[in-house]
Amino acid sequence: MSHAARGTAALPPRREKAHVRRVTEHPDGWFRRFACSVSDAVGSYWAFVAALGVVLVWAITGPVFHFSDSWQLVINTGTTIVTFLMVFLIQATQNRDGKALQLKLDELIRAQRKARNVFADLEHATEAELKEFEEEFRQLRRGGHRPETAVRKAAAEVKKK
Repeated sequence: MSHAARGTAALPPRREKAHVRRVTEHPDGWFRRFACSVSDAVGSYWAFVAALGVVLVWAITGPVFHFSDSWQLVINTGTTIVTFLMVFLIQATQNRDGKALQLKLDELIRAQRKARNVFADLEHATEAELKEFEEEFRQLRRGGHRPETAVRKAAAEVKKK
């Protein structure tokens, strides 16, 4: 049964082969591979256990080193360096994940006939535009419109502008 016979809109054709690869296989360079590998590793249970072990060993050795300034400097310096470097690694992986999620949402919006395509680019909207959309949806919820009606009403408002 064709899309027209079912009453649904056909989506534009896609490329014949989907090129889905693991992020570590993608030729984005050494930093992307490194950041993703480190992010996977430090986000594990075992990384937490290792970090906890380091802190416990440090605390237990306190009496041996008479809780000296050098003993305290070891943990302070170590945690500062690790934290500083992890900020950049985490940000790199979060930027990529956020971008991928945004593209997935854009595809879902684009695929829906009744959805307003203006929402596919909201991350670039001004704060005033976001507040305007927020108020529009608040009014639609107050009006008790069904979702289908709310979308049509909101689309009609956009066409008026």
